[in-house]
Amino acid sequence: MKNTGKEFMERTQYRYLDMSDQSMGYPQPELEKGVEDSDRIRDLPLPKSIEVEDMDLRQAIENRTSIRNYSSEPLSIEELSYLLWCTQGVKEVVRDVVTFRTVPSAGARHALETYILVNNVEELEKGLYRFLPVEHKLVEVDMGKDIADRVKHGCLDQAFVKSSAVTFIWTAVPYRMAWRYGQRGYRYLHLDAGHTCQNLYLSAVSVGCGVCAIAAFLDEEINPVLGIDGENEFVIYVATVGKK
Repeated sequence: MKNTGKEFMERTQYRYLDMSDQSMGYPQPELEKGVEDSDRIRDLPLPKSIEVEDMDLRQAIENRTSIRNYSSEPLSIEELSYLLWCTQGVKEVVRDVVTFRTVPSAGARHALETYILVNNVEELEKGLYRFLPVEHKLVEVDMGKDIADRVKHGCLDQAFVKSSAVTFIWTAVPYRMAWRYGQRGYRYLHLDAGHTCQNLYLSAVSVGCGVCAIAAFLDEEINPVLGIDGENEFVIYVATVGKK
């Protein structure tokens, strides 16, 4: 186990790659996880209708910092909708085979899913939701009273996971990326997560919020909380958001 990271980097070099499933004609994975007929779907305000403070990009970059302490002021549902759009918003769907979004992704594969733990958002019940980027809606995942405690425990009991207005939890569906890039695609999943979280940091400033990215979580604890198996889908990054 000592050299696991080094071995990963070596074994995902191009010279070790086999033919991808795409090159062999296998059908591509879905653009996003689906929903069941019994799932409860929540509409979100459309991004174009949301007004936010004009913010100079240089100022936002210079002032970017991680913030772990938040006020008790809730996020509005409009502000949450805006942050979801900034981090995984779909700008265009091309022939139902590719999406162009507000963040870059290797080969436009967009292998991330966005879950949110809602702690303090106007017009939304507390609980765990998943974002549907193509439709720009939310689907309820777990509305149990203990869900916030379970997520917090999976994040090494860091208190601000629960004291935030909302905690973003990004998962990766690796086959969406590996379908095109094989095992090297696992590298790109982490790059995509970084792009997405940086967009959250910068966009949050314009709605008076702070962000703290979290990479310290127990995979074997957090994945089951989301109802995912840790192999075909796994948590890759977490970030808290709240009013300053």
